[in-house]
Amino acid sequence: MRDLIILGGGVHSAEMVEIVERINRSAPTWNLVGCLSPHESRAGDERNGCPILGTAEAISRYPNAAFVPDNEWKLPLPRSDRLVSLIDPSVFLARSARIGPGCVVYPNGFIGFDASLGERVFCLSGAVINHHCGIGDRVVLASCVTLAGHVTVEQDCYLGQSCSVKQYVRIGTGCLVGMGAVVIRDVPAGSTVVGNPGRALQRPPHHRLVDE
Repeated sequence: MRDLIILGGGVHSAEMVEIVERINRSAPTWNLVGCLSPHESRAGDERNGCPILGTAEAISRYPNAAFVPDNEWKLPLPRSDRLVSLIDPSVFLARSARIGPGCVVYPNGFIGFDASLGERVFCLSGAVINHHCGIGDRVVLASCVTLAGHVTVEQDCYLGQSCSVKQYVRIGTGCLVGMGAVVIRDVPAGSTVVGNPGRALQRPPHHRLVDE
C-alpha cells in the first residue's frame, strides 16, 4: 500500500477520508498518512480521524507519498506525477474513460464511454458525465450535475447542484452554472448561467470563482 496525503482541511477533505476507507475495503490500496491544511493554525488537529500534518511546506517531508487535493486547495502542489485520483468504488467508470491526475469522484457517479477528465476535476455525489464528454482542468461538478453526451466544459468552471447540460453544448472557461439551471446552448467564457432554459449573465472582468 502506498502512502497517501490529502491536501485540504475542509469538509470535503473529511469526506475524502471516508472515500479512501471505502476504496481500501474494496481493494487495499492506500496508507492514509494524514492531511495538509491551508491553515497553519490547524496543524496538530485532526479531520475525521485523520491527523493534520502541517501546511504546504510539509510536502517535501514525504518524498515517497502520493497526494490528492480537495477542491479548495490553492497552495503549491507537488509535481503532477505525484498526484493521484480517488474514485469511489460505487462509481460507474467506463473502460474507455480517461481520468487526469488529482481528480476526486464521490459515490454514485457515472463516467461514460470515451469521456475524459482533466487535472483536478472534483465531482460530488451523483454527478453524471455521459459519453464523449470532455472536462477541463480544475472543474467542480456539484451533486447531481448531469451532462448529456458530447458536452465540453472548459477549465476553471463551477457547475452548481442539479444543473443539467444538453448534448453537444460547450461551456467556456471560468463559467459558473447556477443550481438547477438547464443549459441548452453554448456558454461564453466567464459567464454565469441561471434558469430554465439557462440564460447567460455577463460577469464582471477578472471575476474569480468563490469556493462553495
